[in-house]
Amino acid sequence: MRNPTVVFTAPRQVAVEDHPLPVPAAGEVLIQTRRTLISTGTELTILNGQFPPKSRWADYGRFPFVPGYDHIGTVVEVGPEVDHVWLGRKVGSYAAHAAYVLGRPSSLRQIQREIPDEEAAFFTLAEIAMNGVRRGQVTWGETVAVYGLGLLGQLVARLCRLAGAGLVVGVDLAASRLALLPQLPRMAALNPAEGDLVARAQALTRGRLADVVFELTGNPEAIPGEFALLRPQGRMVLLSSPRGPTPLFDFHDLCNSPSHTIIGAHNSSHPTHETPHTPWTRPRHAELFFDLVATGELEIAPLISHRLPCTEAPRIYAELLADRTQAMGVVLEWEGVGG
Repeated sequence: MRNPTVVFTAPRQVAVEDHPLPVPAAGEVLIQTRRTLISTGTELTILNGQFPPKSRWADYGRFPFVPGYDHIGTVVEVGPEVDHVWLGRKVGSYAAHAAYVLGRPSSLRQIQREIPDEEAAFFTLAEIAMNGVRRGQVTWGETVAVYGLGLLGQLVARLCRLAGAGLVVGVDLAASRLALLPQLPRMAALNPAEGDLVARAQALTRGRLADVVFELTGNPEAIPGEFALLRPQGRMVLLSSPRGPTPLFDFHDLCNSPSHTIIGAHNSSHPTHETPHTPWTRPRHAELFFDLVATGELEIAPLISHRLPCTEAPRIYAELLADRTQAMGVVLEWEGVGG
């Protein structure tokens, strides 16, 4: 196979197809893939095809669809007008699950620290999480509640603690996900199925509840209930991409009366260029992520649940569609394929 590529051929159907080997044009480089990370949120929502036809999701859900945006590889060829210094560099990109991909140097993340490829592949999710923490304006000593402890929720919980939160409370119905939270001071886990969630949160916070709540379930029907953990004049950060509209949201009772602030935190809200006033672009956040992993301040390895050859992509996507509650970081390995 010249360039094995993961393709969503139709809703709930996945294949590894043989695509032509890309040739870098002017200003492009050819990257040989080392590892990619499956997004068990965005990718599965698209693959499932279960979203309102007129929603923004419909912009992505056209089949066949080539998924992927957590990619680590090595530059093996440069096109015209590209400095040969790029050859041999390990880089991150938002490229697809494929053995070879193209990229422009300006959009690549240079990995200048010694970290494993499978951990580096989390950089895209880290950029999203870091941007959400910044938009939420988490400050020293605040209490944060994180609803939904998938990969993004796990990263947000850890980053909020690094940002100085006085207490981080992870909330999830899956005991396995709650167990993945670091056993550290200023970190707590709550399961809504195990009694009065608000009363238990009040006990942890001396009755004050959370200054900031992060929504990471992606479940539109769950969002109104999450305001119950938010103190008056607190901040609700929508970092997930909810799958459809939220019914019967009462803006008076849930927003206006308690004077809550609702903050959208899509990855696209990153500043496009680094300036003294807006320095935290996506590349700057990736750089920070690589540093935190290299120094051991941010542990990624415990979040990897699956490592498998890229040829097994159809099987693992089918398993994830059936039940993703036991999966966290799903890493595809690309050595020895393509070319």
